[in-house]
Amino acid sequence: MISSWDDYPVHQTHEPVRFVQTSDRNFYDRYYFNMHASSGELFMVMGLGQYPNLGVQDAFACVQRGDKYRVTRASRELGDRMDTSVGPFRIEVVKPLEELRFVLEEDEHGIAADLLWRGSIPAVEEQNQFLRRHGRVFFNTSRFAQTGCWEGTLRIADEHFEVSPDRWWGTRDRSWGIRPHGEPEPEGIHAGGPGSMSGMWNYFPMQFDDHSILYIRNEENDGSLALYDARRIWSDPRKPIENLGLVEYEHSFTPGTRMMTGSVVRFPDAPSGPLEIRCEPLCHAFIAIGTGYTPIEPDWRHGMYQGPLVVQDREYETAEIAPLGQLTLVDHVARFSYQDHVGHGLYEHAFIGPFEKYGMKDRADGAA
Repeated sequence: MISSWDDYPVHQTHEPVRFVQTSDRNFYDRYYFNMHASSGELFMVMGLGQYPNLGVQDAFACVQRGDKYRVTRASRELGDRMDTSVGPFRIEVVKPLEELRFVLEEDEHGIAADLLWRGSIPAVEEQNQFLRRHGRVFFNTSRFAQTGCWEGTLRIADEHFEVSPDRWWGTRDRSWGIRPHGEPEPEGIHAGGPGSMSGMWNYFPMQFDDHSILYIRNEENDGSLALYDARRIWSDPRKPIENLGLVEYEHSFTPGTRMMTGSVVRFPDAPSGPLEIRCEPLCHAFIAIGTGYTPIEPDWRHGMYQGPLVVQDREYETAEIAPLGQLTLVDHVARFSYQDHVGHGLYEHAFIGPFEKYGMKDRADGAA
């Protein structure tokens, strides 16, 4: 299993790079990107992941445009871990932590792209996400995040877009470690409980002209915090990163659903003075549908073995998938404003299981 990575000084154990330190089936290594035009005209999310102990590499791109939601996805057997391609998908690291290229080759599928990403802030390592239940480690992940801009070309069905960095922005992350993937396992003692994280998930990376704010909160139904991080990062790397302290938040919802329609997040103890940020979602994508992000669809999950190579595309009416899509992870492009700063970024939320603070008493309840 010697591969091209083995010619680089990157080994972490006594074994070739193809073998990871743990035999846990849920070990993964993934890229995530999103792209928007600093408006509500469309929202695109892309990803590529490796699952060494499942022997799978897969990729996807999804676009919300008008009343249509489109997905192109591909899966293949994992070989050389330095080969970051899956069928028509390819990711190239042009300049580590600064520039990457995302390619979805032109063919009969509904989405095609050739896009160059440039970071607008230094890549920032986030807090480790760790979750153990009944002795089993469900989450133990590392991740770094970055805001930035895009340049290149995009095709959605018969529409063509010239992507320029003045308004085509986005966020990306790189994460790796352990989290549930692939085909379902016997539940055993975990039957009836959450399969992974639970409660409220908020992830709002916000990009402004000369800085970004990264805010994450995973709050359990009982109010305890499984994960929290809030920092302001300046585009000028000479300026120190500011930890913003604890947050106060207010979320609004479409009544009877789990779809957030806006938020106010306050950081009263921010080092340079209190901050109050208004969050206005502009366009959403139900990324749990078609991409493999959650087990909501039994036929396609991240890390699920599909064969030597499978490429598929899907097209959905957004209104038809909304009842199912809003029950788990939802990504929006949003406008963020505070003081005299106006920016855009990712407004990601999920409510997994009950979250009684907003009237959600079971897995399917909407907000009161």
